[in-house]
Amino acid sequence: ELSRARIQCVNRVHRLLSELVPGQGKKNITTAQAKTILASVRPRDAAGKIRRRLAAEQITELVAIEKKTKALTKELKEMVLATGSRLMELPGVGPVVAARTLADTGDVARFADRNRYASWTGIAPIEASSGEVVRHRLSRAGNRRMNHVLHIAAIVQIRHDTEGRAYYQRKLAAGKTPMEALRCLKRRL
Repeated sequence: ELSRARIQCVNRVHRLLSELVPGQGKKNITTAQAKTILASVRPRDAAGKIRRRLAAEQITELVAIEKKTKALTKELKEMVLATGSRLMELPGVGPVVAARTLADTGDVARFADRNRYASWTGIAPIEASSGEVVRHRLSRAGNRRMNHVLHIAAIVQIRHDTEGRAYYQRKLAAGKTPMEALRCLKRRL
């Protein structure tokens, strides 16, 4: 929720800065960059002054959200390490992803095998074949939050030089579509 609130706040800051100084506001702006841009703005009209004040308030809110996020991430990291889990050793799995995985999964022994776990997370594909065309599609069932967490980890692995990226590229070379290869990587994770 804090991540979502941060994104919304960054979007509002970006919009306000774009209105105050066209062409200056980057999409992925940091608080320091936003403060620098805002410090250079001296609007003369009433609307500009209100926009500047709103942007300053949004930047203050953004700083507070980032501070909370940092503190909670540190706390989550300590909690995950206290469980003895090695999830954070995987590329793309940080404290938030590991904590979500541990909290939602609970006791992994409750799943008969890895296929049941894949079905529960919603990464097991569903056959959608017709005639001689054999294909699979994404399952909309399962725990969507876990599916999202696995998606994040898979995307991070693809973006960096990891075993996951090599696996993804092997699947692409084997003739899979990018979505099928991504689904295979999520299943592997």
